[in-house]
Amino acid sequence: MQVTRVVLNSRPGNNGAPVAENFRLEEATLSADLADGDVLVRTLCLSVDPYMRCRMNEDTGVDYVTPWQLSECVDGGGVGVVESSRCGLCVEGDVVTSFNWPWQTRAVIKGSVLQKVDPKLVDGHLSYFLGAVGITGLTALLGVREKGHVTKGANQTMVVSGAAGACGSIAGQIGRLDGCVRVVGICGSDEKCKALVDDLGFSAAINYRQEDVPARLTECCPDGIDVYFDNVGGSISDAVITQMNSGSHVILCGQISQYNKDVPYPPPLSEETKETLRRKNITRERFTVLNYMNQAEAALCELSQRVQSGQINVLETVVNGIENMGDAFCSMMTGGNIGKQIIKISE
Repeated sequence: MQVTRVVLNSRPGNNGAPVAENFRLEEATLSADLADGDVLVRTLCLSVDPYMRCRMNEDTGVDYVTPWQLSECVDGGGVGVVESSRCGLCVEGDVVTSFNWPWQTRAVIKGSVLQKVDPKLVDGHLSYFLGAVGITGLTALLGVREKGHVTKGANQTMVVSGAAGACGSIAGQIGRLDGCVRVVGICGSDEKCKALVDDLGFSAAINYRQEDVPARLTECCPDGIDVYFDNVGGSISDAVITQMNSGSHVILCGQISQYNKDVPYPPPLSEETKETLRRKNITRERFTVLNYMNQAEAALCELSQRVQSGQINVLETVVNGIENMGDAFCSMMTGGNIGKQIIKISE
């Protein structure tokens, strides 16, 4: 059968910004004859995420993420439906997901790397398995729980950078639900600021493109900052750390402002910021969700319940068509999305 797929056409280079032309659309032929353990799936939706920028380089900079290869099909988070199976783990009609889903309209995948999911857990919103009730939600929930040290009744203030993105938008809500009296989001547009406050229950939001971030942080966080969920790094994080309280905590989740630069991960801090961390005894610990997958089942159950009950609201930006994968990726990297960036491939 004929399928459409996306391959890596070129690399942007360690210091280059990705462009849509780094990806190429092509037709391929897929055999309908399955080997033992194989599953033929039809792709429903795919995800693009900031960590993928590292996969565009020959060296990703981290040992747990492999690089994409030139002229080979790109992969990432995906959800689809089983059309035929020679694997006892799933049967025709099952909805399945994987971290390593090929960017193809249909694909043959080993059943051992697929996870069967129940549409009822997300009230039929299958794309949520790539976001709020998937690896993104796990990163937000477990990041806050493991590294944030949020305590009910402790009058804590949380700041989230990249707050209108897939992970930050969930992390802020978890912080509020877990007991922070103030949750302040930093994002890149007035529209995003409005969504954070009106739709997600953030106490306040700061547009870093238009506002004086240090001044607004002082205004929005009169008692200082106790927890910082860091998705962006760079000058924004320097500004936040300057106003953090003694004994506070940085959750080092991502550094999207630095991903196009040829620097190690995590990127080095300025001497002034390092001195602030030392002087105020602020913990800044890198968080990698893959190290906590023994907690995934219980955490996904909690996320599902909170989404279904309306305690967690989910924001998504949906683009239709596999031909728009490259554009959607580049838009996400420059903040064009609100919430999770999803590409819908088929019904």
